[in-house]
Amino acid sequence: MPELLPMLPRDTRGRPLHDLRISVTDRCNFRCVYCMPRAVFGRDHAFLPRAELLTFEEITRLVGIFTRLGVEKVRLTGGEPLVRRELPLLVRALAAIPAVRDLTLTTNGVLLPDHASALKEAGLHRVTVSLDADDDATFMRMNDAGVPVSRVLAGIEAAEAAGLGPIKLNMVVKRGWNEHAVLPMARRFRGTGRILRFIEYMDVGHSNGWRLDEVITADEILSTIAAEYPLEPMPPTKQGEVAERYRYTDGAGEIGIIASVSRPFCGDCDRARLSADGQLYTCLFATAGHDLRSLVRGGASDADLEATLRGIWEGRDDRYSEIRSEETVALPKVEMSYIGG
Repeated sequence: MPELLPMLPRDTRGRPLHDLRISVTDRCNFRCVYCMPRAVFGRDHAFLPRAELLTFEEITRLVGIFTRLGVEKVRLTGGEPLVRRELPLLVRALAAIPAVRDLTLTTNGVLLPDHASALKEAGLHRVTVSLDADDDATFMRMNDAGVPVSRVLAGIEAAEAAGLGPIKLNMVVKRGWNEHAVLPMARRFRGTGRILRFIEYMDVGHSNGWRLDEVITADEILSTIAAEYPLEPMPPTKQGEVAERYRYTDGAGEIGIIASVSRPFCGDCDRARLSADGQLYTCLFATAGHDLRSLVRGGASDADLEATLRGIWEGRDDRYSEIRSEETVALPKVEMSYIGG
């Protein structure tokens, strides 16, 4: 009789594991106010020493094991992933894993002109670029690094020229900072083939000073855009998709809304996150991770690692956004710059 393959794991809420997000560095060339505020991540901030980062070989080994448990999509994040040296070498290794069907990268875009062609050649499928406004004054206030919009647009154009499209754009919307840019951003990118996604300001980490009254909700964003450009909902492309999709009724493209605060999507969440130093997190809002680096460097076999990962996932019960409260908001959660978005 043929050997029976073990069933793919599901967590305590019946959710499979399909999506792995890998932070390759905790460093970034931006200091965005909702992620790495300069008051916390200043000149004296201690980033991870290089020896503590997972090597490309260690990451590739872990991804191979994750695919045995159902992972098909891998997203490279940071910090800013393009500040990690020789990143195309990692992309090439991950692209060679047959079960990885979707290999993507999230970036602020500034370094794409230098790296887009090499990333495409190595096997990267597409990129998502963060852009929080389309005017320099607002955008530079948000990124706190003196970077104008033109630098990001140049990165988007370089990615498209290299074949890393269609491009998705992420805009985090924070009240009092950039909500006035929602409609101008929609105007700029509708009809371009680039998919703009608006993200509610989230209480990730413990350093961005998050307050509920600073959240511009999905309803507010949609009503702002629909007042000028009518929208209609679109069906999801797959189960577990975090963005609610809407198309312009005149056929000029689509937008997405990622509304973790006002419209929690915990029930379908199929994502795990691996930090740059090998901590596995089963929720974006986690307070603690699982140390995989020690296992990898301590001589654990692939079978040992697979059993550990299966046990972690099958014990998962995360649903932070569904139960968000004053008490949970105050918890010392892992920072977004460390875990990836």
